[in-house]
Order: sequence, then C-alpha cells, then structure tokens
Amino acid sequence: MRLLFWIIGLPVAAVLIGFAVANRHFVEVSLDPLSRHDPWASLAVPLWAVLFFGIFCGLVVGWIGAWFKQGKWRRAARQAKGDLATARSDAARQRRERTGTLVGHGGP
Repeated sequence: MRLLFWIIGLPVAAVLIGFAVANRHFVEVSLDPLSRHDPWASLAVPLWAVLFFGIFCGLVVGWIGAWFKQGKWRRAARQAKGDLATARSDAARQRRERTGTLVGHGGP
C-alpha cells in the first residue's frame, strides 16, 4: 500500500508543483455576475490557488455527500451494537439464573 502511494503520489505531486510554478501570475476572480467591468467584489489571486481551491471544495462536497450517503450504515451499526449489548446482558442474566438454580438444587 505504501509503495502504491509513492508510485501514484509522487508523480501527482510533481505535476501539481509544476503547475503551481508555471501559473504564478495573478488572475482577477470576480464574485459579481452582473458587472464585468466594475464588480462589487473581486480578488486578485494566483491561478494555481484558484485550481487548488476548486479541488479542495470538490473534496469537501464529496466527503459530505459520502457521509450523508453512509448514514443508514452508521445507524444500522449503532442498532446492532445496542442489540448485541442487550443479548449479552440477557445471556449473562440467564447464566446467573441457571448457575443459581444449580447451586441451590443441592444435587441428588
């Protein structure tokens, strides 16, 4: 697994670093869709920062979507854990009752 990380991660890191170095110039990011020439909110950021921010936002949205999608499995695991605890306590109670009746019986 560690070897796979290095085989895939190292070239991806090299490409991203190369992209960041090659695209150091600043671009104007406008948050005003109505006015192109005089936006009410705009930022001057490097192009690589825009790309990395987009990747980061995509990862966060994906993680949130996966978390919501797996909700039924987390709920089922919680319920199974509760059922297991109930079954263990019932088994322990029955074991105590059975041992108590055998001890109290006194034998033949």
